[in-house]
This record gives sequence, structure tokens and C-alpha cells, in this order.
Amino acid sequence: MGSGIAEVAAKNGFDVMVHEVDGTALKKGQDRIRRSMERAVEKEKLTLQDQEVAWDHLHFTTEVSDFETADIVVEAILENLDAKVALFRKLDRLCAQNTILASNTSSLAVTDMAAVTSRADRFVGLHFFNPVPVMRLIEVVKTIATSQETVDRAMEFSKDLGKVPILAKDNSGFVVNLLLVPYLLDAIRQLEHGVATIEDIDAAMALGLGYPMGPFVLCDFIGLDTLHQISEIMFEDYRDPKYAPPPLLKRVVTLGRFGQKTGKGFYDWSGDKPVALAV
Repeated sequence: MGSGIAEVAAKNGFDVMVHEVDGTALKKGQDRIRRSMERAVEKEKLTLQDQEVAWDHLHFTTEVSDFETADIVVEAILENLDAKVALFRKLDRLCAQNTILASNTSSLAVTDMAAVTSRADRFVGLHFFNPVPVMRLIEVVKTIATSQETVDRAMEFSKDLGKVPILAKDNSGFVVNLLLVPYLLDAIRQLEHGVATIEDIDAAMALGLGYPMGPFVLCDFIGLDTLHQISEIMFEDYRDPKYAPPPLLKRVVTLGRFGQKTGKGFYDWSGDKPVALAV
């Protein structure tokens, strides 16, 4: 997500400082951005000249102190509240008074992060969607402390990235995941109940409702570990059974089958076409 956000910002003329925890991770991020831009050139969605200009807008660092003069800092680290809070405490001390701090969290309460800073009025959620260079939506998440000026700046920034922003309240799941997660979890439950196979449930939703992909392909694309984590966070907040991770999801995650990123999830992604696996 972080590399995608950096790429989109650079392609839209922003000077971007990209931070990673160490040189190895930073090199991987650079490679991801370069490969993504090269694919865009191959598909004629980006010219070589525009690629070079965008690359010149990118700067890479392992030092958090390099964000001292940033106008806006978008955090896109792992979905762990303690890790995010620790980072935002550092950024709050380092950044200028008018710097907006933003989190790309998909499920955690933005208020919990804003509360550890001295700038809750200049703190906002900016939830991008994967893959960032393709997906047009950004959920701008306003807490009860976020100022209108900050919301306006965040909305304008989102539009300058070529995205379509919507305003969401700071509730777990915001808008998209609030509606999407129960759908995905229910598909897994129906598989557990033997309603139909993985392939047939996916075909039913894609061909019957015109969805671009079925729920199990989407689960593998999101990451089953990520879905499990999000569902646990949402269940903790709402105590509603529809957000509780089904036993089958827990078992697949326990086996290390996280989806496309590990090569196996509900499908085996190692071949030319995904093949449904036994569950």
C-alpha cells in the first residue's frame, strides 16, 4: 500500500519522501514502484518521459527525521495499533505545527492514534484501496476532533491524486469494509455449510451479480491473514456475530495460506490459472 501511495503521489507532481525501517525493505519498496511504473508504460497508461519525471519526485530514506518539513505524512505500516501509535508519537514531535498526520488504516479507530498526538485537530484517516494506482476511491475519515480545515485539505489532496474522496465517520470498517467484510465472511460460512464449492460460489457472484471477481478470489487478493485481523478488530468493536471470523478462515490462516502473496489461500496461484484447494 505504501509503495502504491508513493507512486500515485509522485505521478501527480508531489515531491514524495518514502520511509522504510531499513535498507533492505526500502530497496524492495523502490523495486515495487519501479515495476509498477514499468507495467504502466507497457500498457501505454504512462509515457517514458512521465515515468522519469515521476521518479525524480521520489526520495527514499530510513530516517523518520526526514519528515520534519512534510506538509502531510501518510502512514501505511502494518495493521497494529501499538506500532502505529509509536510511529505517530515520533512524527508528532518531529513535524511542523501545520503538518497533517494521516493513517491508511482499514479497520483501526483513527481516534486512538490521534489521541496520542498534540494535533488531534490535524489528524485524519486516508484509507486507500489496493492496488492504489488503479483504485479510485479514498475514504477520508473524520474523528470528532478533526478540524474542518484538515478535512478540506485532505479532500483536496485526495482529488489532486486523481482520486474520488468520500467522507466517513470514524467507526470500525468505515464504509467499504463495514459492508464488505460481512459479505466475505458469510461466503466462507456458506462454504463451511456445504452450500456450493469455492469455484461455484465465485461464479455465482461474478456471473449472477456482475461482480468483477468472486468472494474467494477477493479474499485471496486482500490476504486471508489481513481479513482475519480486520474481522477480529471489527468483532471486538461491534460484538456482532456477522464480523466474527469463521473457523475455516482461522484454519486456513493457521496453515500459512494467506492468499496470492504466499501463493496459496483458497486457491493455488502458482500456475497460469488459480486452482481451488481443498478446505
